Amino acid sequence: MTLNILCTNDDGYLSLGIGVLQRAATSLGDVVTVAPDREQSATSNSLTLHHPLRLRSSQDGVWVVDGTPTDCVIVAVNSLLSERPDLCVSGVNHGSNMGEDVLYSGTVAAAMEATVIGIPAVALSWCGDFPEELQTCEELVARVLGEILSRGPFPEDTLFNVNFPAIDPGEVQGIRITSLGR
Repeated sequence: MTLNILCTNDDGYLSLGIGVLQRAATSLGDVVTVAPDREQSATSNSLTLHHPLRLRSSQDGVWVVDGTPTDCVIVAVNSLLSERPDLCVSGVNHGSNMGEDVLYSGTVAAAMEATVIGIPAVALSWCGDFPEELQTCEELVARVLGEILSRGPFPEDTLFNVNFPAIDPGEVQGIRITSLGR
C-alpha cells in the first residue's frame, strides 16, 4: 500500500528545507505539499481568522496558502485532498526545535495540528547555521523517515520531533528516540 503523505513547513514554499523534505518523502509514498506563501516561523498554532484564506498552485506543483502552517494542514485535509493523509511531515526547518522552543515553532505546530485531527506526524529541523548546507541532509531525512515508519504503525496522536545535528550526514552514527527536554 502506498502512503499518502502531506508535506508542509513554516519557512514558506520557496525554502530549501521543504524541497529537501519533498524529495525525501517522495521515496516513501505519494506526496502533496501545502505550504505558507511566506516565512511563518514562531507562529505556533495560530490560525487565520479575520480574512479568507487564499489557495493557489505554484509552478512546481506546490499548493500555497496565505496563512499559517496550522492553516495549511487544515486547508489540505478539509478542502484540498480527496484522501486523508496517512502521515504529515513538516520541515525541514532551518534551526533547531528542542525543549521549550516547540511551544512556539510553526514547524512543530503544523505536525501537532495533524495529530489533533488524527494523522500521525513528524516535524523535522536542521540545527545548522547555513541554510544551503541543509541540502546535504536529504538522504539522512529519507533514512530517518524510513526508520520511523518501520516502527509503525503508530497511534494517530503520535508526533515525532526530529532534530538533525549540524554535521556531515555521513558522520551520523545512529538514531535515538528520546523524550522532549526543557
